[in-house]
Amino acid sequence: MQFLHAMLRVHDPEASVAFFMLLGLEERRRMDNAGGRFTLIFLGVPGEDAEVELTYNWPPEDGSASEQYGGGRNFGHLAYRVDDIYAHCQRLMDGGVTINRPPRDGRMAFVKSPDGISIELLQKGDALAPAEPWASMPNEGSW
Repeated sequence: MQFLHAMLRVHDPEASVAFFMLLGLEERRRMDNAGGRFTLIFLGVPGEDAEVELTYNWPPEDGSASEQYGGGRNFGHLAYRVDDIYAHCQRLMDGGVTINRPPRDGRMAFVKSPDGISIELLQKGDALAPAEPWASMPNEGSW
C-alpha cells in the first residue's frame, strides 16, 4: 500500500495554492473538469510522492470553504494505491468494513474509517477487469 494524497475543498484556489507554496509545496498538475464543474490542483513537497489535492467546485458558493462544507466537509478523503483492489476490498469486507463505493470499474473504491473519514483505494497500474461481486454491487451510504 502507498499513501497518495489528501483532498481539501477550497473556496479560493489561488490563495490556497499560494499558501501551500509558501509552506514549501510545489504545484505539480492542475486539471479542469468542465462537465463536473470542478478544478483539481495537486501539490507536493519536492522529492516526495504524497500530495495534497485541492478541489475547487465552480461556481463558488458564498463564504469560506469551511462555511460551505460545514462539519469539516472541506476535508475530502485520504487516498491509497493498492496492488489488488479486489483482494484489498475483500479483506476489508471480511473484517466488517462496509465498501461504500465498490470497485465496479476495477480501479477505485471508497470506504470510511470508524470516525467517518472517507478513504479512497486506487488500483495500482491499469484497472482490473470487471469482476463479481464487485461489478454489480451498489453503493452503500455516502463516500
